[in-house]
Amino acid sequence: MAALFTVEQVDCARVGRRRATFFTLTFLLTSLATWFMADLLWRDGMDGIEWIVLGLFVILFAHIAVGFSTALLGLYVINRHGDPYRITRSIEGEPLASLPLASTAIVMPVFNEDPSRVFEGLRVIYRSLELSGRLENFDFFILSDSNNPNNWIQEEVAWVELCKQLNGFGRIFYRKRRISINKKSGNVADFLRRWGRKYRYAAVLDADSIMTGESLIRLVAMMERNPKVGILQTAPRIVNGVTLYSRLQQFSNRLYSPLFLAGLNYWHQGESNFWGHNAVIRVAPFMEHAALPDLPGREPFGGRILSHDFVEAALMRRAGWRVWLAYDLEGSYEEGPPTLIDSAKRDRRWCQGNLQHSWLLFARGFHPVNRVHLLMGIMGYVASPLWMLFLLISSIHTFREVLVGTYHGYHAEAYASFFGYTLEVPEAFALFLFTLLLLFLPKIISVIIELNNRRGAAYGGPLRLIGSTLLEVAVSTLLAPINMMFNTKFVLYILLGQGVAWVTQRREATEDVDWSEAIITHSGQTLFGIVWGVSAFILVPSFFWWLSPVLAGLVLSAPLSIFLGKASLGRRARELGLFLTPDETQPPQELVRLQRHLEECYRHMQPIPPLRDDYGMLQAVLDPYVNAAHVSLLRQRQGNLAVRSYFVGLRKKLLAEGPANLTHREKMALLLDAESMIWLHEQLWKQPAEQLSEWWRLAMRQYNVLTATPVTALYR
Repeated sequence: MAALFTVEQVDCARVGRRRATFFTLTFLLTSLATWFMADLLWRDGMDGIEWIVLGLFVILFAHIAVGFSTALLGLYVINRHGDPYRITRSIEGEPLASLPLASTAIVMPVFNEDPSRVFEGLRVIYRSLELSGRLENFDFFILSDSNNPNNWIQEEVAWVELCKQLNGFGRIFYRKRRISINKKSGNVADFLRRWGRKYRYAAVLDADSIMTGESLIRLVAMMERNPKVGILQTAPRIVNGVTLYSRLQQFSNRLYSPLFLAGLNYWHQGESNFWGHNAVIRVAPFMEHAALPDLPGREPFGGRILSHDFVEAALMRRAGWRVWLAYDLEGSYEEGPPTLIDSAKRDRRWCQGNLQHSWLLFARGFHPVNRVHLLMGIMGYVASPLWMLFLLISSIHTFREVLVGTYHGYHAEAYASFFGYTLEVPEAFALFLFTLLLLFLPKIISVIIELNNRRGAAYGGPLRLIGSTLLEVAVSTLLAPINMMFNTKFVLYILLGQGVAWVTQRREATEDVDWSEAIITHSGQTLFGIVWGVSAFILVPSFFWWLSPVLAGLVLSAPLSIFLGKASLGRRARELGLFLTPDETQPPQELVRLQRHLEECYRHMQPIPPLRDDYGMLQAVLDPYVNAAHVSLLRQRQGNLAVRSYFVGLRKKLLAEGPANLTHREKMALLLDAESMIWLHEQLWKQPAEQLSEWWRLAMRQYNVLTATPVTALYR
């Protein structure tokens, strides 16, 4: 076996040459496009609007050139059969049993997630590690910030049952924070302060993450072999898409991302980025150096940092620790949002977090590459309003020329509109084709690579791979202006001082699409597209046809959102062999087990409708098993006389009137009070039925029917 590679062998000169290649390529592409655009604009002299158009063009084209340069370098790496300077080479070819490991905590922060998905996912990871024979090095922590009583109680029940079934007591832990400070990053930080010193590493997962036991073992082994690495990030693949939208996302992620990931590793090397999940961190330096500062001012720009991962990577690198991307490691998965609107809701939070990074672009001691990461994160959202501004200014200029009689677009054989600006056909068309080349060539190359490597069968066959790619390109073209409008609105809201609340992400697909939500959400985009299109068609018909891809996406935004959000259409596409991925046609056993377990969970009986809204409270008070488990996880607290009197009143009100007459805050207060939960359970079974509310009588009747049913069947 060849000598093992370690990241210490990557010298600064080689990394410098790689980055010089990347930035030079980006600069040359941007310069060439800028020269074309400037030559076309200043032939008749340039006024203020034209200078603005040129400035916006340079910024936006540079953003496109960065992506294309990364993909081109990725192609270079793939043609060399992998980067010789990749961190996975440090353990290449070694069997799992001989890899060096150390104490590792697998932490999963959750916030009102589906308990079945969370704990069945955890079960799959646990079993995978157990089958690998290396389980003794790993502990599991579910870190809950759930503030929905139903989710909270179901998490506790699921934890107890999982530990019983896997014999996992002492290895699988559950912790519910009383006060949810600083969201997910605060949850992880709280865990590290309390228990971090027991572990050398922590593998951070999201609620929808799945990692194979082999991938976790190899990640930890790579950290052991490379003691200067502080964070090791995987590239999770999107899986388990049901709706047409989520299937499109997972198809494009699986097909296109290898090219870009190889390119990223080429010029990132030890200054890669952290995406917050499906990664391993070295606990001691992370605790010492990656504490997040509060930003000046108040939200949305100030206060707590929302997008913590980029900042944590920069802080670790500033302290001398490397951050690497294990871009070619198999066995790391996550799930995507089921609909376009759910994706936009997630982007709203990320937008605010990324714009906060503007405070940190010039922070003292940050590595230049980390500053580039922060800048690109900001540009990921700022580019949308800049594109919007570019198109609007071009439209206004074109309309102005028509109104003053200087527009020459009526000579169709001599002129055309590129990005809304009147330009001579040969040069404008060349620039247009050059832009399309940078946007779509990486996708074409990705398809060619898969076909050349005879992996077309994993996508349903070569013809289905090509057909799915063409459909994905068409749909993504329609979605681009919709996402542009969403992100433009988000940026404007943040600039106007409107922050974002921490809400539960909807991950599961449903049969029925909320038409009213789609129509209301997209109504502004539709109206804007109609007004813009009608104005262009009346004033400059040729300009209208150049804008038609943008206008079509905006006008059709609501029906497109509804269409893509249908689970039935997603299943039909899979039956036809469209948007298939290797993770579906050749799935790892972990994904197969997860689907089988979830199907079993979701067959169980659901509570009857009058009880559903407060089913968590029902279980915690009524069921002796659940009540005992819940009380055992609470801290015993003694309040003063006024506090105890308050709780006595709440208890009596709950039994006499039912949970519907208590506020959410009152329910949470009772659930957090061990003395109240013990008293409620005893009194519920002692008091005559006529002294209880009808809600509790109905709950007891259902409980008596289901007493023979295992407790795991009482929740979803």
